[in-house]
Amino acid sequence: MKLENKVVLVTGASSGIRNEIAKLIAKEGASVVVVAKRDENLENLVNQIESDGGKAIAVKGDFNPEETIPTGFNTAINEFGRLDIVINSAGIADIIAPVADMGEGVWEVDLKVDLTGAI
Repeated sequence: MKLENKVVLVTGASSGIRNEIAKLIAKEGASVVVVAKRDENLENLVNQIESDGGKAIAVKGDFNPEETIPTGFNTAINEFGRLDIVINSAGIADIIAPVADMGEGVWEVDLKVDLTGAI
């Protein structure tokens, strides 16, 4: 297993490719901390990983990067004793519209999660 004894944090893991990344990483032997906004999807992901023999824990957040990412880091350290890899892939696309039609609030939320969250 390529990632045996590693601890990986995956943001935005409740759906899509990020969800599949978390499952693949667990199959490669890593303990996985999954962070996302959709709590029910995270629990399903953790259950899938654990039923396949892996280790995972979920951290739910509204994806305020200033709070959620440190919580994910701390969870990794507290639960698994370390953090080796971060896959910071959270992103949102709640409203698909031309930028001029989005409004300032939507634009700010998208930038906060998609751009600032990666930093």
